[in-house]
Amino acid sequence: MSTRHYSFIDRLLNQADQSLRTLVPGAAQAQRPSPAQHLANVPLDAEERRHIAGLMRINHTGEVCAQALYQGQALTAKLPEVREKMEHAAAEEIDHLAWCEQRLGELGSHTSVFNPLFYGMSFGMGAAAGLISDRISLGFVAATEQLVERHLDDHLNQLPEEDIKSRAILEQMREDEIEHGHAALEAGGSVFPPPVMQAMALLSKVMTKATYKA
Repeated sequence: MSTRHYSFIDRLLNQADQSLRTLVPGAAQAQRPSPAQHLANVPLDAEERRHIAGLMRINHTGEVCAQALYQGQALTAKLPEVREKMEHAAAEEIDHLAWCEQRLGELGSHTSVFNPLFYGMSFGMGAAAGLISDRISLGFVAATEQLVERHLDDHLNQLPEEDIKSRAILEQMREDEIEHGHAALEAGGSVFPPPVMQAMALLSKVMTKATYKA
């Protein structure tokens, strides 16, 4: 069976479709069941629910950014195998997106109003990285996943012990993010110097502060 080769216009239209699936509430469909689907909801007071929802909203927006990053990189990646890696990682990140959105609904909360803004910024950065080189593009993935892993560790520490549903989701997300980061480096990604990592961490802090409540 021959492999179909998509034109740049085909890929651009696919990106538009993926953008809508990422940004429209309820449009993201997970391929894997949520790790929390068989776990019981436990009683939480209003303050706990508010705080957990804030953390899950941050993580949901992080997955929106990840989708945009991968899609931007896939659009401009030079090597087909690199493009395939980006698209595969994006597919797994859709699971995270759907799981976080579902949990936010269970908590009676909402996704961030800033998602379109952060999607556009992340898509632009991903596309720019892909235009520079595939090594930089893959390195950007690895660096981003390192930051996400730190966020998840922090959020897991902040969750109430009784909130086993949110914990199960974040633990599976952490496992997947570590795998994506390692795969990007093994595929030839550059290791970014500390100043670049610090700048990325600063941008990440802006995103978390903006999305915690809104």
